[in-house]
Amino acid sequence: MTIETTRIATDRPVGVISDTHGLLREEALALLADCDPLIHLGDVGDPAILRQLEALAPLYSVRGNIDREGECAALPLHCRLEINGRALQLVHDIADTDETMACEAVLHGHSHKPRNEWREGAWQGKEETRRLLFNPGAAGKRRFTLPLTLGKLWIDAAGIRGAILHLPL
Repeated sequence: MTIETTRIATDRPVGVISDTHGLLREEALALLADCDPLIHLGDVGDPAILRQLEALAPLYSVRGNIDREGECAALPLHCRLEINGRALQLVHDIADTDETMACEAVLHGHSHKPRNEWREGAWQGKEETRRLLFNPGAAGKRRFTLPLTLGKLWIDAAGIRGAILHLPL
């Protein structure tokens, strides 16, 4: 399977959201207003959410396990972006990561648990590889006692820096 790479140049933060499950809160839109591009990591739940996000900035999305019908079902399972020269793999469930895809960061959702963690170790046969595992958490319907969050990434020549932002509810 060959996945095309979309190359993007930006001087703005990258907004990352996941697991909206049909609910896009005004607080999330406000936190994403300064971002370009935007990334939705699946479990969109309602295609109207894609249109709302696209109205803010260019949007790149992958399909989640609840995205089974209509426009959301047509989203890809994987996406590879190169932002300011840094390769990112987008996937809903980290268990579905494409191990053959060269990337500096894996952006995923599904668990609803925010994660901003650098990992050292073997990746694609290279022993000394460092990559970011980034999950913005869930911004839609609350699950158990998990927080409602989204993420931002700053990507430039110095590297990739991420932050998890709690929705002010």
